[in-house]
Amino acid sequence: MEISYDPRHNVGYIAFQQKRVEVETLRISDELNIDVTPDGTIFGIELLNANEQLRGGNLEKLLVVVNEATGKRLELPLGD
Repeated sequence: MEISYDPRHNVGYIAFQQKRVEVETLRISDELNIDVTPDGTIFGIELLNANEQLRGGNLEKLLVVVNEATGKRLELPLGD
């Protein structure tokens, strides 16, 4: 899985697969699109107005990974 953020366009993308395949984009809302492969597998999630969605109220950090077994967190700054 890979999370990317483009501050120029304020778009975030969560890719669940590395190899790019043909996808159909489903518009869920004005700020959320889901890319689905022909077999119905979710390829990725596109977040429009991403800085607001990814920050989740925390204006300084973007939470990337939480290990539920150990409680460890990996956080990265979200560029403006």
